[in-house]
Amino acid sequence: MSLFGSLFGGNPSEPSSKINWINLTDLNDLEAMIQESFEHPVVVFKHSTRCSISRMALRQFETDWNLEGKITPYFLDLLEYRSISNAIAERLGVVHQSPQVIVVKAGQAVYDVSHEAIQVSAFASLG
Repeated sequence: MSLFGSLFGGNPSEPSSKINWINLTDLNDLEAMIQESFEHPVVVFKHSTRCSISRMALRQFETDWNLEGKITPYFLDLLEYRSISNAIAERLGVVHQSPQVIVVKAGQAVYDVSHEAIQVSAFASLG
């Protein structure tokens, strides 16, 4: 693996970590995620696969993740599925950012941050 790959991980479009990501790949996935949020909180990590800042934020998020079974994690590849990102912004009333984390509870965005503000510990109490 190259030095760049060592610093930022392998293939950033395919997250591999201790997180059991659910990929958002169509609008039906988004609707299912929102419906699931009525049972327990969900979190969406919106990731740009061409952005080193997004890659670093993703790796830190994956390293710090300790909410398995409390908050369901969803992953959105912004470059591949920009229409879903647009639908999230419209449906949840959040301004698009990248990278971005949005926590959804009972169909509403209850927390959203971007860039260096992304920290698992900041929303752990929502789970």
